[in-house]
Amino acid sequence: MRDELRWIMDEAKKRGVSYSDIRLLEDEIETIDTENGNVQGIGKTFSKGFGIRVIVNGAWGFSSSSKIDKSEMEKVLDEAISIAKASSKIKKEDVFLSEIEIYEDEFTPDVKIDPFAVGLDKKLNILYEADKIMSKYNQVKIRRGSLFFNKQKKYFVSTEGSFIVQDRIVSGGGVEAYAISDSGEVQKRSYPTSFGGDYSISGWEFIENLKLVENSDRVAKQSVEILSAKPCPQGNMDIVISSNQMALQIHESIGHPTELDRVFGMEASFAGTSFLTPEKLNNFKLGSKIINITADATIPHALGGFGYDDEGVKAQRLYLVKDGDFVGYQTSRETAHKVGLKPTGSMRADGWNRIPIIRMTSINLEPGDMTFEDLISGVKDGIYVETNKSWSIDDKRLNFQFGCEIGWEIKDGKLGDMIKNPTYTGITYEFWRSCDGIGNKDLWHVWGLPNCGKGEPQQVMQVSHGAAPARFRDIRVGVTRWEEKMKF
Repeated sequence: MRDELRWIMDEAKKRGVSYSDIRLLEDEIETIDTENGNVQGIGKTFSKGFGIRVIVNGAWGFSSSSKIDKSEMEKVLDEAISIAKASSKIKKEDVFLSEIEIYEDEFTPDVKIDPFAVGLDKKLNILYEADKIMSKYNQVKIRRGSLFFNKQKKYFVSTEGSFIVQDRIVSGGGVEAYAISDSGEVQKRSYPTSFGGDYSISGWEFIENLKLVENSDRVAKQSVEILSAKPCPQGNMDIVISSNQMALQIHESIGHPTELDRVFGMEASFAGTSFLTPEKLNNFKLGSKIINITADATIPHALGGFGYDDEGVKAQRLYLVKDGDFVGYQTSRETAHKVGLKPTGSMRADGWNRIPIIRMTSINLEPGDMTFEDLISGVKDGIYVETNKSWSIDDKRLNFQFGCEIGWEIKDGKLGDMIKNPTYTGITYEFWRSCDGIGNKDLWHVWGLPNCGKGEPQQVMQVSHGAAPARFRDIRVGVTRWEEKMKF
């Protein structure tokens, strides 16, 4: 296969393209879902194919195929060239790519136990055991468990001379309990977090370390307790936000608005734009002095990590926010060239038949120096919230509202009564400027988010977010309807 990939790039040069690359991907997925002690679904899929990008006459062309041989590669190359020539007739400007270092390399993550070598019975037993424990609570009417595994091999070859081979294995899972009251009220608790659980570039050992069975009793019990908990208080007060909820806060209010394609309006028709316009770069206070946010694809086992992106740019760590100042974007080679920046290695496609677009890597709130007790003890009257339940944010990623599964009152520096349906709202830069406390390294965790949607047609990408619990002052909480004038 290596010879064929080099050959087709040589053919691209002969055809006079300005640039071309080919990605060949083998992708295997296994999913297991249970509900109330029964198997809801066991899925196994395998996909293999390639896609070729070209630049001709200053415009992009792309084509792909699942048939892998030299004649098909030549056919797909010709199709991509034809598309580029047609696109060049309506282009607004020529495509230029920033210079990058050229690599010939192989990248293999550290995985101890191949999850695809683990028997189905062993996988199901974990979910069955968790379900059995949760079933002890009569008000828990729906009990769900899930496991997910993904194995990939990817080749990237370009006319510039790059030849990169990468392997990737992902494991993840979680459990959920839904308690229902006699009146029909439904409350949910998830572990280790909502929407399918936690994910990592790891093997079966990650599933074992999740301890789904060991945490299932607490999950079920809390779902029942929430039914009789106090409602979330309303008004402006201090709030401490859990690590897993901070992950989504980072994702929605920092990750997406720092994607440079959104800034340029390339996502405007589908996903929106960004309030972080170019004149704000290095000239805008996005957060308080303690806010440091990085895009880091080099963190071991982080779901948003890799060796190289889908343009052959080496994984790297860079600041998006430094000491509260907005200092960086996530870029492609094309968008980086437009603003005189270096490519950040942020281009990925969710399959061989999709063109790469700018995607988050691991976007992280760097840890502070506080213990959990420190964060709580500094609050006289406030709330502590855990685990996302709902979210809403405008097209510019400016006005937001988040709901969580569970919370507790904070009175005089101590956790108090449980509260139900906690919500908070804010304006992105005002919210981050109000942060005066971040948990330390012991509280910091990289959460895997496997389902970030973007693009048209939509692409689903695996990303991640490192976060510790954090404290914010004078935040509007308990909002059940939008009452404030939106700011843009």
